[in-house]
Amino acid sequence: MLSFQTLSEQFNKGFDTHHFPSNPATLYEPGEYFLQIGGKRIRPVLCLLGNELFSEIHHDAFQVARAIELFHNFTLVHDDMMDEASLRRGKQTVHTKYDYNTALLVGDVMIIRAYEFLQQIQPSYLPKILYLFNRTAREVCEGQQLDMDYAKMDSVDMDQYIEMITLKTSVLLAASLEAGAIIGGASENNCRQLYEFGKKIGIAFQIQDDYLDAFGDAAIFGKEAGGDIKQNKKTFLLLHALEVANAEQKAALEVLLKTNSEDKVEKVLAIFKACGVDAWAEDLKAKYLQEAFEHLEAIAVVSNRKQPLIELANYLMNRNQ
Repeated sequence: MLSFQTLSEQFNKGFDTHHFPSNPATLYEPGEYFLQIGGKRIRPVLCLLGNELFSEIHHDAFQVARAIELFHNFTLVHDDMMDEASLRRGKQTVHTKYDYNTALLVGDVMIIRAYEFLQQIQPSYLPKILYLFNRTAREVCEGQQLDMDYAKMDSVDMDQYIEMITLKTSVLLAASLEAGAIIGGASENNCRQLYEFGKKIGIAFQIQDDYLDAFGDAAIFGKEAGGDIKQNKKTFLLLHALEVANAEQKAALEVLLKTNSEDKVEKVLAIFKACGVDAWAEDLKAKYLQEAFEHLEAIAVVSNRKQPLIELANYLMNRNQ
């Protein structure tokens, strides 16, 4: 069984090349710039791991993995525009380095390129893979819209928040695994269990991501600290703080959400810490991680084939960037 690190190196070797024509350079150079920023490329390697769980890795799994990574980068380029973010992975975002119109088109050509990779896989896999890919793409857009909607709402409950992060983040991780499993010849039940494993890992991953957005070191995390706070996003941190805060803390939070003062992030984080949000977050993350491992245990393959996924899940839950 190949480790995440080994598969990541294999994927990067094939992916780190030019994906677009040379002209017009004003469109394609910004696209190449963003792809070259890199990142951990977790989702495409999950596709390879999903394949490896059931059989030797097939060439088509790399094609789907490339499509997944291009789709993911499409979402990041557009997310950065919507969030007005200036940094991504420690580098300038496309719309700040170039302009908004260019960034819009860069995202568009990325998803078109993704479909060009998908059309190269064997016809026997294509219907299931396309259905999964298209459904997931639609769900990611739905999750992003809910994220923006919730920023404008006065009240959002935890169930609504979990639904949003499931769509925005978890389904792509889950689909990446299932796509690999389909190519690996997995049964429908095994595909379903692996999808649920990925979905639960995705929720825990987003909890960790929200935590790092608030409490992480920008120099390590590669994004500005407190970006979600500045955007008034209804993250699990804010929702829990509003649930457990005393009257004075809650009133202070509600005032801060209506302002854009320079010390807004600092003041909100102080309230989060006073409410014990950090410890609560660790417990919630552990809950979803345990549920994920229960689904992984239910998959009918020998235990040693699951080890790379266990190691990856534990790594993701203990990352600091």
